[in-house]
Formats: sequence, structure tokens, C-alpha cells
Amino acid sequence: MGLGEPDDAAVYRLDDERALIVTTDFFTPIVDDPYQYGAIAAANALSDVYAMGGRPLLALNIAALPPTLPPAISGQILLGMAEKVREAGAVIAGGHTIQDKEPKVGLAVIGLAAPDRLLTKGGARAGDLLVLTKPLGTGCITTAAKNDRAEARDIAEAVRWMMHLNRDAAEAALALGVRAVTDITGFGLLGHATEMAEASGVTLVIDAGRVPLMAGAERYAAQWIFPGGSSANREAYEPGVHLEGALSEERLMLLYDAQTSGGLLIALPPAQRDLFAAEMAARTAPWWEIGQVVERGDTPIIIQE
Repeated sequence: MGLGEPDDAAVYRLDDERALIVTTDFFTPIVDDPYQYGAIAAANALSDVYAMGGRPLLALNIAALPPTLPPAISGQILLGMAEKVREAGAVIAGGHTIQDKEPKVGLAVIGLAAPDRLLTKGGARAGDLLVLTKPLGTGCITTAAKNDRAEARDIAEAVRWMMHLNRDAAEAALALGVRAVTDITGFGLLGHATEMAEASGVTLVIDAGRVPLMAGAERYAAQWIFPGGSSANREAYEPGVHLEGALSEERLMLLYDAQTSGGLLIALPPAQRDLFAAEMAARTAPWWEIGQVVERGDTPIIIQE
């Protein structure tokens, strides 16, 4: 799997039992705390391996740092990345650093998966339930924080979710033989859902009222505080979205909100719902049922309210 598919990582089959998963991601700071910035960047990069059903093995640091940045701050960024990678059971095996005016950090990650158990965007089938494993809101909350308009408690909640690994949800999905998964990041819920619908040849019906939101997200949305990527997402994906019923502009934009280190979107066969609930409960991992998969209609996405 590579340039021909819209999946979350590249996959190279080694043999009948092993496949390498390779991915990379990096970005500029979205929080002020350097340790949290590094940990979020690492969790975000690792997420693509989990979204493909893989286990992270090793990672390489990618860092562009200003020469004027105090070494103590650079060290905290790298420490945050290293400890998040260690939490994932992988190792930092090297990397590369350059000088730049604005910090940019992330990882190149290699993972391992079974070729016949890969989680892809193309496995959703009509009748499946749609499950989301993290609430939305990181885009508008971190944008509000950059403009000194966010409450500390809201920032803290967003940071907690962004630092949370998607490992538990991926392991639960693998345990049940689920086939269709993607993680929700820069293209927002509706962008990544569209990719899953297109790859699977189905329509995803999303119940907007059941989509979980982080504390404060609706408040900042009401003030129209969104990153530029959220507007770009709406422009790109709105032609494929059919809205049934009344939905406020703010609530609709939250579905397009560009996320960082978001949760997994899982297409779950209904017969496995109770088993999935048990697997997630055993891991004390949250999840929300937000819709269903139906036969392909006129648009890849239907939003109901």
C-alpha cells in the first residue's frame, strides 16, 4: 500500500506473516509547554501505525529547531517524544535535526503488522456501526489558546486527549477482526470519513448529536474560533456531504474541525458491538457510537441531526 491508496501509512509485505508499516508526521507547536508539544507530536505520528493495525517498533526523530532556542526547552521537546514512544513499547533509534526559525518536530515510525489483519479505510460494509474513540475539538481549542482566548481547563483537557495513544482502541479492533479503521487528524471527522466512504464504496451516516465534543469546543465554535485547516476541509469535502435536518453552522464546522492526534473512526459489524464494548471496558478505553454505514447513495456522507 502506497501512493495508490488513501490509507494512513505505507505498508510493505515482508512475507506471509509480516508486513512493515511506515509513516511520518510533524508539525509546528500547538501548545506552549515543550514537553507536551513533543509528546503530542509523537502520539500523533504513532497513531497512523495503530490506524493500520500495527505495533510500533522504532521511530526516528524529525526536528527543525531555532538555534536561539534554549537547550533546556529543546531537551524537553525531545524528552516528551521519547517518553511517548517508550509508552508505545517502541524505541527512538535515531533521527535528524536542522535549524529553522520556527520549531517543527515529529517522527518517522516503523511498525509491524500481520498482512491478513491490516486495518484499512476500504473495509467498511453496509450495516456496520460507526464508532469514534476520542471527542472532537482540538482544532478550535488550540486555536483559541494561541489567541489567549481559551480557559486553562479546556486546554488541559485537549492536551490530555492529544497525548493519549490510540493503542487500546486499535488492539480492541484487532481482537475482533475489524477491517475498516482510520484516525481523525488534519482533515477533520468529515474529511477522513469521506476517505473511508470512498475507499469502501459506501455512504457513512453520521448522527451529529451523538458525536462527542471536548469541553469548551462549542463555546469557541460559537465565537468562530477555528484553524485555517477547518475552513479548507469544509471547502474540500462539503460537496460530498448531504445534510438532513437543521444543524447550526458552529456544530457543522466542528465536524470539519482539523484535529491533532484525534481518535480512531471504526466501522464495526453490529454483531460485534457487545464484544467491542467488553474489549474497550477491559482497557478502560472510551468510545462513542456515532452512526452507521449504508449502501452507497448520492453522496459519501449523510449528516443527520
